[in-house]
Amino acid sequence: MTSKDNNPVGCKCSCTSASASADQGDSVDEPIRDRLKAFAAQFDQHFQGYLNPTADVPPRLLEAIRYSALAPGKRIRPYLVVRCCKAVGGQRGDAWPVAAAVECVHAFSLIHDDLPAMDDDALRRGRPTCHKEFGEAIAILAGDALVALAFELLTANVKDRELASQMALELSRGAGWAGMIGGQAADVLGESQPPSLELVKYIHERKTAGLFQAACRLGALAGHGTPEQVDSLGRFGLCLGQAFQIVDDLLDLTSTTEVMGKEVGKDAGANKQSIPTCVGIERSRTMATEMANEATKQLAGLGENVADLSDLLQYVISRNY
Repeated sequence: MTSKDNNPVGCKCSCTSASASADQGDSVDEPIRDRLKAFAAQFDQHFQGYLNPTADVPPRLLEAIRYSALAPGKRIRPYLVVRCCKAVGGQRGDAWPVAAAVECVHAFSLIHDDLPAMDDDALRRGRPTCHKEFGEAIAILAGDALVALAFELLTANVKDRELASQMALELSRGAGWAGMIGGQAADVLGESQPPSLELVKYIHERKTAGLFQAACRLGALAGHGTPEQVDSLGRFGLCLGQAFQIVDDLLDLTSTTEVMGKEVGKDAGANKQSIPTCVGIERSRTMATEMANEATKQLAGLGENVADLSDLLQYVISRNY
């Protein structure tokens, strides 16, 4: 979205420069849950600004976009962008538009995943899903608009043209036909197939871990990390995303709708490919731990600024299942 005089999309939030640069939630003395909460509050201030268009946007479409994108959430993917930027010595101010772009893609994926043709969900984050609130047509268009906005945010706000191009490539690979969208396609097609550990690993690596990997690589690029640092943090994100999805599969079996904010127990009924279906609950827990251990190895040699990434990893795999 650009204005009629072609002003680029920028953050139009009410944050002062002081609050924008303050490292809310950075103290490793705080529990990671509190750090995530503090970060989410600060990120959402910026994100709201990026979702205030300067061009004419149909009001109902804008309402649907903001309803879904600004729904309460932990903001783990933006957290990864900002923390990976910090891990390589960058400034978080350089990471905000990149983090917003990643969250736009994530919000797009949730809107489309919930559609009747996909997972047919009625609840998301404790509220009616976008298509339940606004109808299927507007929900589809809201998702489309968010994924387009993601790339506009990168190209409008990253002043180094070569870096902006590299970031757009990273995000398109993480979200595209061989990444998140490809993983979702394999997930849908897998419903008609018998349980397969090989297939479910393929799905997890793309549908969930692809965007985690992209978030980490984008953060490292925003912080002007070396190619080695970008690759290490990308592998960390890939392993973290796979552990995250295994735990999500476990929670679908063991948690409640009230705790999760969405319907649970649907994966088995829909014949979804999942790790627990293939290997059982106990082995799934072991596999999540093994993937977390592999993620930890990727942080070796990155210095002192990775404690929050390690804590996030432990938080992800220790969610109640």
